[in-house]
Amino acid sequence: MNPIYIGIDIAKTSFALAIPQRQGGFLDYTLTNNQAGFSQLLNLLPTDCHCVMEASGPYYLPLALFLTQHDRLLSVVNPLVVRRFSQMRLRRTKTDKADARLLSQFGTNQTPPRWQAPTTLMSQLTQLQTLLEQYIKQRTALHNQRESFTHSGVPNPVLEQSLQKSLDHLDEQIQALEKQLDQLATSAYPSLYANLRSIPGVGTKTALCLLVLTQGFSRFESAKQLVSFVGLAPRIFESGSSVKGKAHICKLGNSRIRQLLYMASMQAKKANPACAALYDRLVESGKPKLVALIAVAHKLVRQCFAVASQGVKFDPKAALSLAS
Repeated sequence: MNPIYIGIDIAKTSFALAIPQRQGGFLDYTLTNNQAGFSQLLNLLPTDCHCVMEASGPYYLPLALFLTQHDRLLSVVNPLVVRRFSQMRLRRTKTDKADARLLSQFGTNQTPPRWQAPTTLMSQLTQLQTLLEQYIKQRTALHNQRESFTHSGVPNPVLEQSLQKSLDHLDEQIQALEKQLDQLATSAYPSLYANLRSIPGVGTKTALCLLVLTQGFSRFESAKQLVSFVGLAPRIFESGSSVKGKAHICKLGNSRIRQLLYMASMQAKKANPACAALYDRLVESGKPKLVALIAVAHKLVRQCFAVASQGVKFDPKAALSLAS
């Protein structure tokens, strides 16, 4: 018998629950997003159920962990995928109850895979990586602000001193977080972490970001899935004989890893034989250098997946023979 897909729409302090009935319609509930509400949820869930919720910031995680600890089937899905499903159904209503019902319908229609709870160490890595990215964004914003003030033609020593102090503090925090991330990754994934960094062009920052995003390369079954996840898959825009738009990458997923991979590609086109051959071939064929660099970044992701799935260090000769 197919499971009953239960939709759960998470908010900061509460969550909406939609339990489909076999004779039609839903039973709707609103429970508090805390341990008391979690216990109430267990009493309401049918035995043959499969819960579906979105990865909505940090709010879903306590309930997701609670359900897995109590051996309940659960899927945590990308909000963008659910949004596209909603648009496909021409849905206009946007309420917590309606969203919970939509998640139930999404589960029944799409049968999403079961969610695997991250380890405590992976959760720590994820939190540190998230904070690191936030600090980097803040530093970039302050740099841009200082640049704007500098070109205003009105010098302000107090302003400059305050900005420099903030930038120095952020630099210290970023260095401390990067050091902590490196230590945790070395402890949790010593071989995998070293194998990723054996790829010419893949440095510590890129390897760390990939480790966290992929949860130790456990989230994906193929390199193609990983390429799509980081947003480097090509998007073709053609229709019939008259519409032929320019192809470009999807740019879905985490923008930080794309930035790191782009920077890594500039080193890889010099030091990584397979990437260098690809870059030279594309440039010689008339492709713009930016397009060639993106192709190199794409290849780097595939090389990372290969060493991660095979559990070996990077072999330049083998990679070059596969590319030829």
